[in-house]
Amino acid sequence: MRRFLALILLVMTLQQTASAKPDTTLETQLRTIATAYRGAVALYAIDLHSGRSVAIDADTPVPTASVIKLTVLFEALKQIQEGRKAWSDPVTLTKANQVEGSGVLALFDTPATLTLKDVLTLMIVLSDNTATNVAIDDLGLQNIDDRIRWMGLQNTWLYKKVFLPPVAPVPADQPRFGLGKTTAREMASVMQRFATCDLNAPDVTDPPSESDRALCDVALDILKAQQDRGGIPRYLGDLTVANKTGALDAVRNDVGIVYAKNGPIVISAFTYDNKDQSWTPDNPGQLLIATMAKAIVDAWQ
Repeated sequence: MRRFLALILLVMTLQQTASAKPDTTLETQLRTIATAYRGAVALYAIDLHSGRSVAIDADTPVPTASVIKLTVLFEALKQIQEGRKAWSDPVTLTKANQVEGSGVLALFDTPATLTLKDVLTLMIVLSDNTATNVAIDDLGLQNIDDRIRWMGLQNTWLYKKVFLPPVAPVPADQPRFGLGKTTAREMASVMQRFATCDLNAPDVTDPPSESDRALCDVALDILKAQQDRGGIPRYLGDLTVANKTGALDAVRNDVGIVYAKNGPIVISAFTYDNKDQSWTPDNPGQLLIATMAKAIVDAWQ
């Protein structure tokens, strides 16, 4: 019965995505909110229960900042599913991967041994840049980018490790985007895979197996433990949110699953070319994302 229900959910979600129903009233409201913002905005959101969607410049390539780490987590799920990796696999923290910015592993003595799950958890919940570099080394940068292509994404790319130069030829647009690029619609599709436990190739609709469900549950628990609550979750009260944020001086992003009353809502929000580059909890980019997320959830639940 559980497998049957999972199949029904997956098929319904695929049908809704294929025939997403634009909510023009909500889109007008969100565009009005975004008009006053001093910067650029890209947004895509979809209600997985009803199929309603909204889009603002959803197919414009944007800088990902740390949101690209979702593709690293997805590649880990696939390698574990395929038997090539396990959550408990030991990985080695080396000095070469220790970089500045968010996280705690840069403070550790090296070498140190952690598990793959340890570094993936730190990569998501603290956006630990050093943990990300360790995970990329373990999973393989090329494997991650190949998986992005496998998912059918045309404008998403992880160019390199965090705060380290590229080690191989990269697309000519890498300097413009930095760590990675995506679109609001494409990154929403990555998060939707976590929400529905869709580990299939794009043309396959098999229901998730029990072992797939177990993998997805671990990933969702990690995403729900996200420590940065200043964007999508800010104004949503006690609703559960599984999300990944990203920030640079002129960038504030958040992509998440909101577990609303009527079912999950995927929100993929990017602000860039931001005029206010302050590093405060009330950065206008974060406040804009929070305001738009509340408007979406209020309209759809």
